[in-house]
Amino acid sequence: MTKQEKHLWYDFLCTYPIRFQRQKTIDNFIVDFYCHKAKLIIEVDGSQHYTEDGIEYDSIRTQILEKYDLEVIRFSNNEIDRHFNAVCTAINGKVQERISDIIN
Repeated sequence: MTKQEKHLWYDFLCTYPIRFQRQKTIDNFIVDFYCHKAKLIIEVDGSQHYTEDGIEYDSIRTQILEKYDLEVIRFSNNEIDRHFNAVCTAINGKVQERISDIIN
């Protein structure tokens, strides 16, 4: 795991009240973090994700993962480093939204 992935895992997701898994294999991909209950994938993106090839690969990958009724949300390393609390708030909001949608 990268420094930012470790920060998100150890300082938020590992103690989050709804279970997340890290480095979960789905289809032919390994996702950074996965919440089965919310059908949510969290990806933490480094600079390689912002190249032309990286953007194209991530787009194709996301389309495949969405076929499993999963939602992929992405945060940059910079967002984790500079706006950690906002990232955690966004994740919590998305989990609550997804769980609510699944129940209803």
